[in-house]
Amino acid sequence: MTFFLGIDAGGSNCRARLVDAAGREVGSGRAGAANAGIGIDALRTVLSDVIGQATAMLSPAERAGVRVGMGIAGIRRPGIRAALEATDFGVRSVALASDAQIAHLGAHGGGDGAILILGTGSAALLRIEGREVALGGYGFPVSDEGSGAALGLSAVRHALRALDGRTQWTPLADAISARFDHDTVRAVAWMAGASPRDYGALAPIVMDHADADDPIARSIVEDAAGHVERFIETIVARGVTRCTLVGGLAARLHPWLRVRTVAHLCPPLGDPLDGAIRLAGFDLPAT
Repeated sequence: MTFFLGIDAGGSNCRARLVDAAGREVGSGRAGAANAGIGIDALRTVLSDVIGQATAMLSPAERAGVRVGMGIAGIRRPGIRAALEATDFGVRSVALASDAQIAHLGAHGGGDGAILILGTGSAALLRIEGREVALGGYGFPVSDEGSGAALGLSAVRHALRALDGRTQWTPLADAISARFDHDTVRAVAWMAGASPRDYGALAPIVMDHADADDPIARSIVEDAAGHVERFIETIVARGVTRCTLVGGLAARLHPWLRVRTVAHLCPPLGDPLDGAIRLAGFDLPAT
């Protein structure tokens, strides 16, 4: 029997789903950050870990026959694709793509359309008459507008200004600065080694305070929503008729978008792991 394994390796976590030839889920795996920014050795370790978790119930012979599809955040970085292609994961085959490409495959079943990823980072991928067009996704902090990392960065900026007395003290400032014992020196030390994932971990705090009507949190989220709307406006201007929001922050930002923007959106046919399984070679039915 042939098994198909999909892997979604993103900036905050790495997920895997194993299905059999009938499309039934028979295994899964989960680990931490697996984007190219963690380095090729660490990336190999995480990928091997989730493959091991998902295939734990298979015999050695069955594992050797598994066909894998991997969507890797940052795979366009020089040397990453070549290094992964040269890696022996102990499976039959490995097909590689970006995390955006597997999300698109899942959302539109291989057809035309657009996705806007709103997670730790942000990026859009359009498919128009079979041709791919990428928007954004150039890396934090230069890019990733409207993302979890961008929300977290804005919240830290606000907290530091509030500690200085340069802006109003709000519950959001208190919640963020409390993570550093209300000490700017501790905050600066944290920032020196903070990753996009670390900033993205603050996004739920920002969203919670925005929902509770904290004025600064609302302004941060409204700004993020504005960036999301400009993404969508650009996508629509390209002539795309199916546009889908995906990623961990998508559901929380959706209510902050204007009605005329939401009118351009449609639900996904499947998730990124569905797309990764399609990439592996299995034609999943639309869900």
